Amino acid sequence: MAEEFKRLKRELVAKGHIIDYYHDTMQIPNGNIAEWDFIKHRGAAAIVPVLEDGRILMVRQYRNALERDTLEIPAGGLNPDEPTDRAALRELEEETGYRCDKAESLISIYTTVAFCNEKIDIYVARNLVPSHQHLDEDEFIRVEAYSVEELQEMIYQGKLQDSKTVGAVLAYACKYGK
Repeated sequence: MAEEFKRLKRELVAKGHIIDYYHDTMQIPNGNIAEWDFIKHRGAAAIVPVLEDGRILMVRQYRNALERDTLEIPAGGLNPDEPTDRAALRELEEETGYRCDKAESLISIYTTVAFCNEKIDIYVARNLVPSHQHLDEDEFIRVEAYSVEELQEMIYQGKLQDSKTVGAVLAYACKYGK
């Protein structure tokens, strides 16, 4: 079906710190021309940090787009040429103050397929070792720990809505039987 769509033009509208915004002119299967928005993202990585007692470390931080705090798994954008497993481990230490030597692949998601190509590779970290946070100047993060069951209940109650976190918690629960 993709061969029935043809991009005629892509124009950069704005270049941002983490995204670029484009205006696409597309020819669609019926021959008509459509104007679509496209957000280009460099990609991201996230991690499910599991403590010895089975609880998952979460980060609570303010999100400007929602104008409120959110509860999420640690995550962040990729540096140039950085493998996603390394990025996930970097974000683990930066945001939670714990480190780990190895990340196990859990799931990959595209966050908003209608207009954005952001892909997040999500990993699991075990055998966590206390270290210290390395927060950016604009980051204010509180680290909290929850059982998988508590996180699932928050999802079902609509209290936990971040898509990467919802996907990660449910995939983790499915894979590890929690």
